Amino acid sequence: MASTDESKQFIPLNIAVLTVSDTRVLADDKSGQTLVDRLSAAGHHLAAREIVTDDVEAIRDVVRRWIADSGVDVVITTGGTGFTGRDVTPEAIEPLFEKRMDGFSIAFHMLSHAKIGTSTIQSRATAGVAGATYIFCLPGSPGACRDGWDGILAAQLDYRTRPCNFVEIMPRLDEDLRRPKAQGATA
Repeated sequence: MASTDESKQFIPLNIAVLTVSDTRVLADDKSGQTLVDRLSAAGHHLAAREIVTDDVEAIRDVVRRWIADSGVDVVITTGGTGFTGRDVTPEAIEPLFEKRMDGFSIAFHMLSHAKIGTSTIQSRATAGVAGATYIFCLPGSPGACRDGWDGILAAQLDYRTRPCNFVEIMPRLDEDLRRPKAQGATA
């Protein structure tokens, strides 16, 4: 079981939140706001926040920009992971991955199954790494965002989590790029 090593200093990350929706605006974006509230409460910094329509190129353009931005350590998207014709977030983002994070989807579905049963199979939650930036794609409901953050991301984006976490390996993600990430973390 994971634990927190209080002898280590918390390292705040710069996290960008992208809501993918044809109908939402900032004023009624409950899923995006759920993520913003949780990452801020954890001590991280909101690096950017946007809403785009369910359009492959629009999604990809924002995520590419954030991957290229040395001020963004993590991208979290919400929405567009279902099976309807307009749900295209995985198609937009997975081709950008240098490495897939299959365990994220498995862990997310395990958490989700405990709450909503077999309905979890209606989500194509996914994650990966590109340009030394972690990318997590969550479904577009506040509950799914709470589950993804509380059950997985809060611990994995905390340098103090033991036995391991994503922050401690960030300096080595970009060994070939030499792009500084997670200043202060040591592997």
